Amino acid sequence: MKSQRKRKPSSQPLFRNIYGMPSILPKAVRDLALELSRLPGVGPKSAQRLSLHLLRQPYPAVAHLSDAIKNLQANVRTCSTCYNIAEQDTCLICRDAGRAADQICIVEDALDVEALERAEAYHGLYHVLGGTLSPIQGIGPEQLTMDELFTRLNSKKIREVIIALDHTMESEATARYISEHIQNRDIHITRLARGLPTGGDIEFADALTLSAALNGRASLTQKSS
Repeated sequence: MKSQRKRKPSSQPLFRNIYGMPSILPKAVRDLALELSRLPGVGPKSAQRLSLHLLRQPYPAVAHLSDAIKNLQANVRTCSTCYNIAEQDTCLICRDAGRAADQICIVEDALDVEALERAEAYHGLYHVLGGTLSPIQGIGPEQLTMDELFTRLNSKKIREVIIALDHTMESEATARYISEHIQNRDIHITRLARGLPTGGDIEFADALTLSAALNGRASLTQKSS
């Protein structure tokens, strides 16, 4: 019976992987997996798979991806008027003279603007809050573009404000906060109709659902008795 050879301890240090277990993956792969795992919806396992997938790709393909990520920070900025993302100081929508300047649609982020534009049912301007009120997460009016919104409403003649936020607890609180601060002004306040599913995100809604929600929006303006 042959005696089993004992394995010599490796002279290379065993690093810890994203599960806390020893890993023999090269440091560059581990570093990339760690950064990818920080992205929303990307878990540790998926991050490792993506890292190895990129490693197997031709260099030009990986270089194009790297350039696109670098250009994201270099060439994209925030619109100084509506706080949507843009390539110039003001976005395409704010520069469009054909839009209804007396309507402002309030949304949470840039993906909501993109979704509403796909519906082709709204032709006014937008205001991107950058989130919703959430005291538990420490997000108050100061962390959002609330002051900038109220400044816009003070400086221009606005006929209607459309609150186009998701139907969540945080969004409901945000809608109430906005309506309470502007209900005494001569502005018609509306909210997207319940054509959107409760708990659903605007960015994932189809064009027909968004069009119906815009056309059936409900008034939040309180009539004085």
